Amino acid sequence: MNGDSTPVTIHILDKEYRIGCPPGEREALVESAAYLSRKMKEIRDSGKVVGADRIAVMAALNMAHELLMQSRQEAQPVDLSLGNRIRALQNKIDAALQETRQMEL
Repeated sequence: MNGDSTPVTIHILDKEYRIGCPPGEREALVESAAYLSRKMKEIRDSGKVVGADRIAVMAALNMAHELLMQSRQEAQPVDLSLGNRIRALQNKIDAALQETRQMEL
């Protein structure tokens, strides 16, 4: 974490992650984590996908699809700043998942 962020604890699929978050974006990060966790639980509970990594990929694909469909309906391109923020959050989540995997070994 750098000087521009503060640690925020989020919960995704019954696991706790500590993520660095820029000031003023804490609420958005917590809401994003809750949304991701709901999507992952839906996929896990369907019983069709096994393994946290596969569940995370399927949730990401579903969320990307939703975002693209919404942008097409609005006939406007996806806001690049929003896309950059989503990618940054995805990178942070990927890093946290990788760290968790290493701890489990």
